[in-house]
Amino acid sequence: MAKIKSVFFCQNCGAESPKWMGKCPQCGEWNSLVEEVIKDVKHSRTPTKRGIGNSDTKAVALADIEISSIERISTGFAEIDRVLGGGIVPGALMLLGGDPGIGKSTLLLQVSQKVSDTGSTVLYASGEESQLQLKLRAERLHINSSGLHVIADTDLDHILEETLAKQPTLMIIDSIQTMYTGDIDGAPGSVSQVRECTSRLLRFAKEQNIPILIIGHVTKEGNIAGPRMLEHMVDVVLYFEGERSYQFRILRSIKNRFGSTSESGIFAMVEDGLAELANPSASLLAERSDEESGSAVMIYLEGQRPILVEVQSLVASTAFGLPRRTAIGYDLNRLVVLLAVLEKRCGFTLGNKDVYVNVIGGLKVNEPACDLSMAAAIVSSLKNRVVPNDMIILGEVGLTGNIRSIPRIEQRINEAKKLGFTKFIIPEGNVKQLTKSNKDIQIKGVTSIAQAIQLIFGN
Repeated sequence: MAKIKSVFFCQNCGAESPKWMGKCPQCGEWNSLVEEVIKDVKHSRTPTKRGIGNSDTKAVALADIEISSIERISTGFAEIDRVLGGGIVPGALMLLGGDPGIGKSTLLLQVSQKVSDTGSTVLYASGEESQLQLKLRAERLHINSSGLHVIADTDLDHILEETLAKQPTLMIIDSIQTMYTGDIDGAPGSVSQVRECTSRLLRFAKEQNIPILIIGHVTKEGNIAGPRMLEHMVDVVLYFEGERSYQFRILRSIKNRFGSTSESGIFAMVEDGLAELANPSASLLAERSDEESGSAVMIYLEGQRPILVEVQSLVASTAFGLPRRTAIGYDLNRLVVLLAVLEKRCGFTLGNKDVYVNVIGGLKVNEPACDLSMAAAIVSSLKNRVVPNDMIILGEVGLTGNIRSIPRIEQRINEAKKLGFTKFIIPEGNVKQLTKSNKDIQIKGVTSIAQAIQLIFGN
C-alpha cells in the first residue's frame, strides 16, 4: 500500500523540503515553496513491453557502439531540421516553449502533417483542445493526413497505452502542464506532476525509441513554467519567439545534445499557418526607401546566420528639460552609451535632443557589431543626410570612440553581396582578416567612429 505524505516543493527550482520555509535553500527564491500531498510509490505503472526499470542493458565499450544505422527523422521544414542538427533523433525528448499565442501548437501540427505525409504515423496528444477543436484548427491549416492521429486526454498513462498500440514515428504532447498521472496526488501543472510526467515520458522515449515533442508554457519572466529541472531532463530545449503584432517568428535552440545551439530558424505567420523564410533579409528590406534620412542597414547574426535589417532613427528637439531616449528592438543602455560617445568623440550636440530608434520587423538586436550602423542612422537623422542606399556599416563602438573587430565578417559580406550591396565600412582589424579578393565591391576599414562618419557623409 502506498504511503501518503506531505512535502513542500519550490516552484522555481523543484527543490523538496519537509517543511515550509520563506526562502528556498537551493535557489534562494522567496515565497516559492508550496505544499503538495504525494504518494510514496516504488513502481511506476507506465505501460511498456518489458516494463520500465527491468531492462537487461549491459555496459559496452564506447568504441563498439555503431551509429551508422541511426537515421534522423526529417520534420519537413529545413529551418527546424537545421536547428535540431539535421532532424529528429529517434528516442529524443524535446521541449518547445514560447509565449501564449505565438504559434507553438500551429508549428507542431504542421510538423505532424509533414512527417505523416512521408507514410509515417504521428500521435498528437492534446490536453487543451478537444478532438473537434483540433479538427477545426487542422482544416484552417489545410491539414488532413490519414497518418496523423489525435487524442484529447490529460491522463498520461492512457496516452502512453495508446502510443504503445499505435507505435508512431513521432509523438507530440500539448502541453506538459495539462498532463497528470494517478500515482501523484498533485493537481495538473504542479511541480510534482510536471516532474513525474516528464520523467515518465523520458523513460518511455528511451525504452521504445520513439521521439517525443513536448510543449511547455512559459511564465511572465519568459521561463518555462514548472521546475527548472524540466529543462535539464530533456534532450533538446527550443524557444519560439517573436512579437504577435509582427509576422516574423524565430525558433532558437537553448539546449541540444545532438547538435549546435547557435542555429536558428526564421518563420513568417501567414494565413495558412507558419511558412519558412529562406531569404529573410530580402523580406526585411523590401520596403526600404532610398532617399530618406535616419535609415541605415546592419547585418546581425541570428545564431550563425547573417540577416540584413534596416534600422531607423528620429532625432528631434526636446520640448522638456530632460530629453527622451526610446529604443524598440535595440538595447536602451547601449543607445545611451552610443549617444555619449557621439557627443564626446564627434562633437555632435545631442543633450537637447529626443532620440528614438527602431529595428524594422519587430526583431531584437543586441549584438555589439551593430553599434556603428545605429550611430550612422542617428547622425543621418540629426544632420538630415542620407546614408548611401548600397552601403553596409558594421563595427563595435568602444567608449574611447574606437571601432573594434567583429566575428564572421566574410559571412556577413557574402550575404550582403547577394542583395546588391557594393560599399562596406568595417573595422580596420577585419580588413586584415579577409581571405578572399573582393574586386567587385568597395571595402574601407576604419579605426574610429569619427573616421567612419567622415567616410559616410563627407565633410
